[in-house]
Amino acid sequence: MEISIDYRPSYATAKVDLDPTEEIVVEAGAMVAMSSDLELQTKARGGFLKSLGRATFGGESFFLNTYKAPASGGLIYLAPALPGDMKVMEMQGETLMVQSGGYIASSPSLEVDTKWSGGKTFFASEGLIMLKVHGTGNLIVSAYGAIEELILGPGEKFTVDTGHLVTFTEGMGFNVRKVGGWKSTLLSGEGLVVDLTGPGRATLQTRSEDAFLSWLVPKLPNQNASRA
Repeated sequence: MEISIDYRPSYATAKVDLDPTEEIVVEAGAMVAMSSDLELQTKARGGFLKSLGRATFGGESFFLNTYKAPASGGLIYLAPALPGDMKVMEMQGETLMVQSGGYIASSPSLEVDTKWSGGKTFFASEGLIMLKVHGTGNLIVSAYGAIEELILGPGEKFTVDTGHLVTFTEGMGFNVRKVGGWKSTLLSGEGLVVDLTGPGRATLQTRSEDAFLSWLVPKLPNQNASRA
């Protein structure tokens, strides 16, 4: 499997070249175009309960699509719903936590599940449960805006707005807190932040869906007013 990302960072598209009989697991709706002889199977990957968890708590589809190349190989193009960046995460037996909506596709060898993070989790629109991806293989994630990667050494700390965190290594220390006092949290526009502690790697998105909606919604026409 060879993956290239084109049109970064605003309108990224993943081009995936599949070897003969090779497969790739894809989030529903992410396929843009493909070789006409690719075989498609749609199923609740990992069983009913895991699929229900991904759909209900992880913000993903209940069903995942598996595309299989014929003996001659194949090609598939993938893209997220929102404009922004995409990144290939080459995983080597590690576990990554992925924000809701960030999962696009993965090698069949990777296990995609959800995980409850307990009392230290994110009290933001991403929800209390994030996707957990484990194993060895390629993971394709997407973000609203460009993607920036952080590599933190042992004990190194970095503070990130919860709406900008895309992925982080499971096992990294993290603590969600107010950006200041409650007045600062409510009036500064910053909301909650998470303090990450290495070692590990994290990826950030340069734009926030919540911030965009907060800007957009007040500008939309008021239907009730127009009817008056």
